[in-house]
Amino acid sequence: MRDAYTEQLDEMVALLTSMCRDVAVALEKATRALMRSDATLAQEVVDEDGGIDLKWHEAEEKAFELLVLQAPIATDLRSVVSAIHTASDIERMGALTEHIAEAVLRRHPQPVLPAEVAPYFGEMGRVGVELARKAVDVIESRDLVRAAQLEADDDAMDDLHEHMSRQLMDRNWPHGVAAAVDAILLARFYERYADHAVAIARRIIYIVTGQMPGPLSI
Repeated sequence: MRDAYTEQLDEMVALLTSMCRDVAVALEKATRALMRSDATLAQEVVDEDGGIDLKWHEAEEKAFELLVLQAPIATDLRSVVSAIHTASDIERMGALTEHIAEAVLRRHPQPVLPAEVAPYFGEMGRVGVELARKAVDVIESRDLVRAAQLEADDDAMDDLHEHMSRQLMDRNWPHGVAAAVDAILLARFYERYADHAVAIARRIIYIVTGQMPGPLSI
């Protein structure tokens, strides 16, 4: 019985890491589409989000099955409950990449972003992809040091978001209201994506220690 439970738990972890890899690839593609005004690549991101959603539902089903059939306790219970939340976080990361891709499709063939601010979003994409890849490692390893480091790494995204906010709120912004609204929304999508990656790391800390770090607003 215990061997079957361990095998099921391992399958759920593998599914979560697969989802997290998928959303890292999705953000990389969505950012490239944003930088290049590439409607084909943006549509690919939108189409592939359905696959992430299917894995999300599968992960939740596996977790609920473990709760009902195995009645886990202590660390095992924390692992299963946290897996449900983690799957939801990863699904939201996928949805946010879809929102970025949809902005490209909405404005195509025109670029979404003015040329002077586009590089900041390219950097946001790079940071976000790196955070997602580190989240994969944290899910697999349950390494507390790496989990804590992921939250520290999120500071780079926060700095970029704050910088963009200052630019967009400047009364001398020369690109009009529509461009400002697009940029504000996109910056928020990237920031929230990173926040969900941090939430995953915090849940790994909870699994290992039984204590959840302070709340994160996402």
